[in-house]
Amino acid sequence: MSGHGLDAEVFGGRMPAGGRDLAIETHGIRPVPEANRFGRPWRLFSVWFAPNLTMTAVFTGTLAAALGLGFWTGLAAMLAGTVLGSLPVAYLSTWGPRTGTGQLPLARLPFGRGVVLPGLVQWLGSIAWDALVGLFGGEALAELTGLPFWAAVLVVLVLQCALGVFGYAVIHRVQAVMSVLLAVAFAALAVKVLSGHPIATADTASGADLAGGVVLFTTITLSLAISWAPYASDFSRYLPASASSRSVFRATLLGLVASYAIGESLGLALGTSLGDQTASGVARLLGGGFPGALALAVIALAAVSSNAMNDYSGSLALQTVGVRLRRPVSAVVVTVLAFALILWMHSGDLAAKFENVLLFVSYWIPPFLGVVVPDWLARTRGGWRVDVLTAVSVRPWAAVVAFAAGFGAAVPFMNTSLYTGPVAAALHGADLAYYVGLVVSLTAYLLLRRRVDLK
Repeated sequence: MSGHGLDAEVFGGRMPAGGRDLAIETHGIRPVPEANRFGRPWRLFSVWFAPNLTMTAVFTGTLAAALGLGFWTGLAAMLAGTVLGSLPVAYLSTWGPRTGTGQLPLARLPFGRGVVLPGLVQWLGSIAWDALVGLFGGEALAELTGLPFWAAVLVVLVLQCALGVFGYAVIHRVQAVMSVLLAVAFAALAVKVLSGHPIATADTASGADLAGGVVLFTTITLSLAISWAPYASDFSRYLPASASSRSVFRATLLGLVASYAIGESLGLALGTSLGDQTASGVARLLGGGFPGALALAVIALAAVSSNAMNDYSGSLALQTVGVRLRRPVSAVVVTVLAFALILWMHSGDLAAKFENVLLFVSYWIPPFLGVVVPDWLARTRGGWRVDVLTAVSVRPWAAVVAFAAGFGAAVPFMNTSLYTGPVAAALHGADLAYYVGLVVSLTAYLLLRRRVDLK
């Protein structure tokens, strides 16, 4: 990795002096020195809880009904998918304190200069997630204030961009406050909405169609959780090297699973009653008035807190591919591009577009994990310390080939309304692309890289 430009001035910059330092963080992808580390692992719970208690999670839960799943079947599939998708994020989060480095910059270890490939995909993915979450926030604010949809989206994006620009310490502080606010708000929302609301517990699909629907819904919920994997250590990189890896893992896992379980369970219970327009649907189910207005305000605020994470990690991804823009400037670029995508998604057929974007922006992650995880394990076996600035890439071409092979092998197993692979079609819609992509990438990387002493 030496010579890759991590020591460039633009990749450094001002770092927060502690959790109370709320000035703009200009520091980019350069590793955070141990002297500048601060914080405790338990703060990661709120960092991962608040961004995921959003209408995106609720709308994901409603997709189960369209697949013919009743509440209990959908709940079991959702919990399985959420836990499976959250485990890699929790594991990768432990790399932050050990290296002081964000997730995509750490991918330089196996990929070398080939990191441009996953880096660009991640950057585009952060824009897509901005759109997925910002759409609901903009719709809620438009419903609440009477602003045109485009203007409401603009307000949401400006607020989230401000958080992304201010950076790490401000994001941690805001997510701690938002976790309390959103937990109370969603609890009240669930009680109000579900009081007297019939919950469909019976499956409407049967046989092979039911099995296919269960696998697809498990994959959809897995994709939502695992989408944070390329962001994981971005939000733990300032923790001291002495921070307990177990505590980092537990706090991250619990924050993700708890938030998704709450939001997606609410969507499961509501089923098709929300329709495409979920924010306005919630206000309608609450009977309008003050409860409806409060719900819309909470939805908009949740979108802001969630998308600040996308803007922050997107800025690091853009620097990782070699674009020498200051991190705050990169965050602005991500936000601006998300605006156009939101307008497209809102133009009609939201459910199909939502599912397609949700799946497509995450299909690349399992092949990515199949490369970065074994490389990390090889570098850290026996307790070796990883010095990101001096470490060298070992056969980076192997990482690129394995990554591409994993994604290519997954294509026949994909299932979206834009493309359904032949295997997925034969399996009644069951989407196994994530699992195939991981296995093929991992196997290919181990075979191509072989055993190399990294010491």
